[in-house]
Amino acid sequence: MAKSYEEAGVSLEAGYEGVRRIKKHVASTARLGVMGNIGAFGGMFDLSALKVAEPVLVSGTDGVGTKLKIAIEMDKHDTIGIDAVAMCVNDVLAQGAEPILFLDYIALGLNDPVKVEAIVSGVADGCRQAGCALVGGETAEMPGMYAKEDYDIAGFTCGVVEKSRLIDGSKVAVGDVLVGIASSGVHSNGFSLVRKIVADNGFDLKKVYPELSDRPLGEVLLTPTRIYVKQVLRVIAECDVHGISHITGGGFDENIPRILREGQGIAVKEGTWEILPVFRFLEKYGHIEHREMFNIFNMGIGMVIALPEADAQKAIALLEASGERASVIGRVTDREGVVIE
Repeated sequence: MAKSYEEAGVSLEAGYEGVRRIKKHVASTARLGVMGNIGAFGGMFDLSALKVAEPVLVSGTDGVGTKLKIAIEMDKHDTIGIDAVAMCVNDVLAQGAEPILFLDYIALGLNDPVKVEAIVSGVADGCRQAGCALVGGETAEMPGMYAKEDYDIAGFTCGVVEKSRLIDGSKVAVGDVLVGIASSGVHSNGFSLVRKIVADNGFDLKKVYPELSDRPLGEVLLTPTRIYVKQVLRVIAECDVHGISHITGGGFDENIPRILREGQGIAVKEGTWEILPVFRFLEKYGHIEHREMFNIFNMGIGMVIALPEADAQKAIALLEASGERASVIGRVTDREGVVIE
């Protein structure tokens, strides 16, 4: 027992218990290529086990922003880890990469082993959904930096893609169609505005608002970010995918143009997919102009795939067979900018 450290607000014993609790969750994410066990100073992965001739590593890191404040207020911590994984793996997927490993970083004001286990159980769930291994991480107890109930989480992932199969937008052409894949909700962007709308209207996170859902508002907002890895990798394998956009902060206006070349733009046809009730709710009570919503939120579309029109229906069929809702939502044009029709 490190008594002096304990008096400073850091419990080594709680840290040891946290590691014991999360081992089973880490083990559940094991996959081909993983080397070593949890507790080593570095996570190891044998890339040669994948038999990729010209491997390109694609890395990504992200957090979940102030969605954490909703989780803390609801005292619900078992899904926020899914968000941390999703924000990272969906990004590397946009380059055509298969995520192979993930690491997390959790900083807390007070190391509560039960809370840490709940958070990491979500991380492990996200890793299983993405097919990547949780190979390491860090839990830091930081009294004085965070209040006792507060914490933050961030993640890092690395994916691999055959060099010849890298998706970088260079093939995107005028006339390509945009296949949109449904989101599960707000995902993990725009929550500073979401929280302001909740506060300004005096909404209770634990109350059910029938115009929104039959679940409490807080649970609706905590719906985990959808992970698209396995579903989209199948589309990449069977269709001529030209570009992929992960719809995160900045919505349609910021993210879809990232896959375009100079002189190209997009035209999106509203009504070709379902705008989820949560976005109608936020627009109404936030008094937000409808067009501006597309510049902030995903509006019900979590990922967009650009590909030739001839491949669109096959891609949609593959996605629907994997349990996703997908549709053609627009196309690539020869006029720069984003037009919502």
